[in-house]
Amino acid sequence: MSAAARRTAVVIGAGPGLGMSVAHRFGREGYAVALVSRSAGRHAGYVASLAGAGVEAAAFTADVHDRDRTVAALDAIRERFGTIDVLYYGPGAADLDVAPASITGIGAADAREAMEIVYPAVDLVGQVLPGMIERGEGGLLFAGGLSAVMPMPALGGLAIASAALRNYGLTLHSALAGQGVYAGNLIIGGLIERGDIHAHVVSQPERFGDVGGSTLDPDAIADGAWELYTKRDRPEATFSAFELPV
Repeated sequence: MSAAARRTAVVIGAGPGLGMSVAHRFGREGYAVALVSRSAGRHAGYVASLAGAGVEAAAFTADVHDRDRTVAALDAIRERFGTIDVLYYGPGAADLDVAPASITGIGAADAREAMEIVYPAVDLVGQVLPGMIERGEGGLLFAGGLSAVMPMPALGGLAIASAALRNYGLTLHSALAGQGVYAGNLIIGGLIERGDIHAHVVSQPERFGDVGGSTLDPDAIADGAWELYTKRDRPEATFSAFELPV
């Protein structure tokens, strides 16, 4: 397929769980895939997995908190693949061993730190959205936590950040109506199987207990992401292992 005809999906925060499931899902639809994550250590395996499925892919190293490296990665992706047609934003937790403080125990500094996951999303959209609008097509998908829609006091500042990211996606969805560009949210409540957080939790049953009933299949969420992007009939979808309030 020519560079002009090929579409490219960029997976920000590529990991073994949902990130790779999203990569494979869009790859099955003919998209080339660009993977972006903090460490290059697993990139070769990720690319090989996609290549084995017949997906053209490449990996790029950048931490979303390093704006210069992230912008450089997007530039390299454009140089390699041409346009960026879909941006999936789903970076994981930086330190899995640090538990958040409850909402009743946080201060402004905690809230600001939690919000550091939202600012790169806005930055990345600023890098890719003008081209999408100019072409009249494209997609932005944001993966966020269930605390955006359901009170979860134990998550503290993370709940604030989740709500902010969700609102950003919803507001973009409204602003982009009729322009050919879709923006939507994946609201996720539960441990995503095969992901790093899932592996971390199940490796410490003495600390976290039995999590068998609180896991989610990343392939099912990736299918939901594809459905949101293609049907464009709603701004978000929720995937939860927990009972939601009525």
